[in-house]
Amino acid sequence: MSLQTRFHQLVTPVFWMALAITLLTTALALIFPQPFQAITSGTRAWIAVNFGWLYLVIVTFMVGVCLYLMIAPAGKIRLGDPGTRPEHSTFSWLAMLFSAGMGIGLVFYGAAEPLSHFAIEAPEAQLYSRQALRDALRYSFFHYGINAWAIYAIVALALAYFQFRKKERTLMSVTLKPLFGNAMEGWSGKIVNALAIVATVIGVATTLGYGAAQINGGLHFVFGVPNTIGIQLIIIVVATALFLASAVSGIGKGVRILSNANIIAAVILMVLALFMGPTVRILNMLISTTGDYLNNLLSMSFHSSPYVPSEQAWIRKWTILYWAWWISWSPFVGIFIARISKGRTIREFLIHVLVIPTVFSMLWFTVFGVLSTDAVYTDRSIAKQPIETMLFATFQHYPLGMLMSIVAIVLVLVFFITSADSATYVLAMQSEDGSINPHNSVKVIWGLILSAIAAVLLVAGGLDALQNVLIIVALPFSVLLLLMTIALVKELHYEAKQMGLEIKPETYPTKGEPFRSYEDEDTEVEDIVVDGDIVLEGTDPVLEITSGKEFVPDAVK
Repeated sequence: MSLQTRFHQLVTPVFWMALAITLLTTALALIFPQPFQAITSGTRAWIAVNFGWLYLVIVTFMVGVCLYLMIAPAGKIRLGDPGTRPEHSTFSWLAMLFSAGMGIGLVFYGAAEPLSHFAIEAPEAQLYSRQALRDALRYSFFHYGINAWAIYAIVALALAYFQFRKKERTLMSVTLKPLFGNAMEGWSGKIVNALAIVATVIGVATTLGYGAAQINGGLHFVFGVPNTIGIQLIIIVVATALFLASAVSGIGKGVRILSNANIIAAVILMVLALFMGPTVRILNMLISTTGDYLNNLLSMSFHSSPYVPSEQAWIRKWTILYWAWWISWSPFVGIFIARISKGRTIREFLIHVLVIPTVFSMLWFTVFGVLSTDAVYTDRSIAKQPIETMLFATFQHYPLGMLMSIVAIVLVLVFFITSADSATYVLAMQSEDGSINPHNSVKVIWGLILSAIAAVLLVAGGLDALQNVLIIVALPFSVLLLLMTIALVKELHYEAKQMGLEIKPETYPTKGEPFRSYEDEDTEVEDIVVDGDIVLEGTDPVLEITSGKEFVPDAVK
């Protein structure tokens, strides 16, 4: 059997559909760069003006659902069979999900976003004021905090639940079955899955392009390496070789090891920056801004400022853009997080996915935000630097600035590799009908396609236009996520009742004794004889309990 024939047997029609859409979009960006840029920019702006409110409502709704599921009886349900336990340690699991979800963005915007809100375009307060600094950090927390992670958490939870609990394939379309049934097995489901692949390809390809630019910017700023397209192409080639080698080694080796290294390097850089900078002021700002963030979280989540045009424009440029970006990235990140989350309970999953990355992001933005805003008081030129070099321009004003810059460059490179590595795995899964162990040949092909698109558009200057397409795709995906959330809650509520998690017994355990979990394998419950009669309601037999004894559902036995 030839390699070509075998490849055709591995992939589904969804692969070819997604590949055709991706190549067509890329070709339009290359052949008609200016018209394509104008059309996509105009469409993106129109969506922000007319549907910004929808993004705010949907994202806040998903936060509410996550908080509800944390405390609901369904939170006890395990993502897998009752005896299933996690495949990865908690540290490695968090490292992998964080690297896929935020990694390179934190390094890219850790200093740049607070500095922008403080010295370039403040959301509400006067530039360079104390209130502007508090607002800058508060909104940075907001954009990378619980709202962003709620988007990823809902998608990942839905996929993991149907994959490991319901034994379904890891496909976006499967999560809509509770609402649309087997219609999701037809062309409507294939279109949903193809769009998920397209969003992943475009999102990761643009990230690779921008990541190469930041690595080159750091090398130029620190070591004087020429900041040219040629150097950036070399960076993409080297990174491609590294992430393909990692991808074919599997999640348990390459991705896990690199993700662990990522987090360790990130913590080292953050600790260095904390102690080289104004340590006490950073810690005070962390406490103060955390209070501001929590106190204003609900109002920021719904803030659209309809009567203040300047604030409204800022919200569209930042908050609406971020929500659209996270929504469009949610298929990729959600599928990857789902794949590595087998064996976690829903409550454990949500607490870790929402809280830990949010806390880390708050620490990160406080440290690098205070460093950059302090430095700009003495050197206003930092605020005029390109985004990719703001961090390095900040470091030169502090002790061990060279060392911190080197660590930051390495960190961007490793985040670059882990993002692409995770993406090739997800793309291969989707191309092979949701297989959780896709073939290496499919991973390699998608890895080469990702790098080729990034390289070609880097040369042609089409990355911004492709990014516009990704944000446009977020509009239909936002509706899809809303339906997915409703379907997930519906199915979880049904299973919680089925498993007896929502049954209130007539007798309660004595003080200090917990209720038995339906998944407690170490507890044996004796059969309880219940006096009653069997009656028929429709076609289903129902036991009418006539005694006062406790009824124990089958799931506990």
